[in-house]
Amino acid sequence: MRLFILSITIAGLMCSKSAHADPYRWCANYGSGQGGGGSNCYFLTLEQCWAALSGNGGFCDPNTFYDGRPVTAPGVSVPTAAKRKAR
Repeated sequence: MRLFILSITIAGLMCSKSAHADPYRWCANYGSGQGGGGSNCYFLTLEQCWAALSGNGGFCDPNTFYDGRPVTAPGVSVPTAAKRKAR
């Protein structure tokens, strides 16, 4: 039994990821806010959040885990993305 618990503990530690902050500024909260709806925190602008809620109901809130980092495509550095915009 001890070996089983030890192996489960080791497997859990190997699979865990470290927490990280979120680069998206806005969250869409669907429903009435009384525990009946879901949320989606993948919006860069308030307008994107409102568009997602259009016809569904709900409200937009600032993402409490927002860290201020710019969002880029995987493998693209921030200076490279800024250079492309300047062209």
